[in-house]
Amino acid sequence: MLTVLSCIAFEHDPLFVALAVIILTVGAVLTMRLFARVRRTQGDLKYLWLLLSGLIAGGTIWSTHFVAMIAYKSPFILGYDLKLTAFSLVIAIAGTTAGLLVSSISQRSALIEVGGVIFGASIAAMHFIGIKALQISGIMMLSTPFVVVSVVLACVFCLIATSRVARPVTRYCKYGAVLSLILAVASLHFVAMAGVEILPLRLDGSVKDLVSNQLIGISVVFTMSVLLLSAMITYSIDSANSQVAESRVNHITHHDPLTGLPNRRALDRHLDSFLTRYAADNARVVVLNCSLSRFKEVNEVHGHACGDALLRHVAKHLSENLEPDEYIARNGGVEFVIVGKPVYYRGYILDLCKRIQKLVARPLLWQGEEIRVSCSVGYANYPDHASSGAQLIEAAERAMHRAKAAGGNAALCYDVELDQQTRERSALAMDLRNALKNGEFELYYQLQNDVMTREVTGTEVLLRWNHPQRGMIPPFEFIPIAEETGQIREIGAWIIRTACREAASWDNRVKIAVNVAPVQLADSSFPDIVAHALKESGLSPERLELEITETGIIADTSHALQIIHQLKRLGIRIAMDDFGTGYSSLATLQAFPFDKIKIDREFVKDLGGNKQSEAIIKATIILGESLNIPVLAEGVETEDHLGFLASQGCNEVQGFLFGRPMPVADVRRALMASTAIRVEEPVPPAEPAQDMTLISKVA
Repeated sequence: MLTVLSCIAFEHDPLFVALAVIILTVGAVLTMRLFARVRRTQGDLKYLWLLLSGLIAGGTIWSTHFVAMIAYKSPFILGYDLKLTAFSLVIAIAGTTAGLLVSSISQRSALIEVGGVIFGASIAAMHFIGIKALQISGIMMLSTPFVVVSVVLACVFCLIATSRVARPVTRYCKYGAVLSLILAVASLHFVAMAGVEILPLRLDGSVKDLVSNQLIGISVVFTMSVLLLSAMITYSIDSANSQVAESRVNHITHHDPLTGLPNRRALDRHLDSFLTRYAADNARVVVLNCSLSRFKEVNEVHGHACGDALLRHVAKHLSENLEPDEYIARNGGVEFVIVGKPVYYRGYILDLCKRIQKLVARPLLWQGEEIRVSCSVGYANYPDHASSGAQLIEAAERAMHRAKAAGGNAALCYDVELDQQTRERSALAMDLRNALKNGEFELYYQLQNDVMTREVTGTEVLLRWNHPQRGMIPPFEFIPIAEETGQIREIGAWIIRTACREAASWDNRVKIAVNVAPVQLADSSFPDIVAHALKESGLSPERLELEITETGIIADTSHALQIIHQLKRLGIRIAMDDFGTGYSSLATLQAFPFDKIKIDREFVKDLGGNKQSEAIIKATIILGESLNIPVLAEGVETEDHLGFLASQGCNEVQGFLFGRPMPVADVRRALMASTAIRVEEPVPPAEPAQDMTLISKVA
């Protein structure tokens, strides 16, 4: 160690040593950075970066060696052999390139370290070829121990350098790689030179074809300057391009390509930062969701180009008229989200809503025509309606949907209770998808009775949902959801199949009445479904009665009439349900071949206290008699109701007076009891009526 230090201190010119150190440091930094770039790059570009890194690495080693040799003070040095000097540069570039190539092939294997050893060996090869190129007036003796140690040190330090780049454990590993490369070159040169001994033989310096120290120095400085400058320029250009590309990607990632406004990702970041800033304040942070109305019509009439222009038009006016601390983003589709400034009074929120609606309403001039749209606005504020940015955006969106459902061009605040109802409805809709498959539906039956004899004439089939967690769910909660989602088709077909199969097993051959939803009636395959259910169950067609409401036929009257005629040809009966609640019940009754009229329960419940209801019931019964159509009244709960209907000539009744809707086991018992009474000996007229009433009530 002392020999090496003595060699550096006393046998080298400190000025040139310092120059060699500068060249080596700059070159090592560039080499390791370029090597890191090689490992991160794929394809043909990887090999271009590899070539550049090999040029810089080889040039750095070669330049450092010869500057250090110029620094070596010896009166016996005559010059350098040009061919060997040039060959040493080729060896340095080729060897370091090969080492870096091997180290960059694999991401984790031992080839990383193998490449480092090759890199170190190329440094040694260049050094000793460079020594061979040195012409002296004497004999140069190399100490074998010093040579071996210098080569080992070079290989070990290069191994560490490539390993630190490829296997970093901290952010400082890149500096460790640079230091290791510096130590590899420096240790090789100075340890090897410490073992050099020159035996003078002659002092004649007249040797031909030698390059002087001065020329070597100029060549080295020029070559290295060009290489380093080229590398730095290339690296700088690439870094600048990478920053531009990264900035562009970042802009694309966080902005809407059509309008240039921030997108949902940017909105989330801004809102989270905004809420953090004002979390400790007592101000409210309001978020508005603005959805354009009639935008679909614009696309259909004027084309998508006009629709895109309209979105840009609205985005421009909204963004240009924001106040300080207000923020706008496009939430996708035709929705824009505006984050208001921190507020302490409700008036600002209402003013902001009006301002947004006025800006959206500004017309777009498109091909000489003014295009106008309105918007529905929903808003929510932090912390009243949400505790995070994502929840706040969602609350504003829910309020917007409610404003749109209310008719549009309105501004509504988020309502927690209404939102809870919507969530529960959505949860029911999700559970409803698997309810039929899981066997959660059950059919209930409500008796229909003759007004005069009180005998059971039929049953109405009613659907119940036995939810595994919520228990029994009434039809008015889930039937509308099933109709909206279209699941009522499959559920309705199951009801008809199950009800027909059950009724066919009864000894009492009463009718069954099944409600038909408008969606089912609009299905052209519905008559085939009914026919298959009758055939499969063996039920007589005249025992099946389908109840149809006016709303189920007014959407497409001709199609509904065609379906009803097909059903009638099967031999089943058609009843008009909820008569009197529609706006054109009389016209519907005239156009369709109904076999029964059902008076809605809303009229029956007001009997005795509402003369209008009594008049409507009387008129309906008279109308049924004149058309020879039987009339059934729903909602009969008292003897007074029954007495009035009997006095008016009503044919059948249905209601709690004769029994509530009951499961299949109970209706079987009720029908068996009714059958047993009919086969008994005749009794005085008053007695059976009381007995039947009692039996029916018990059932």
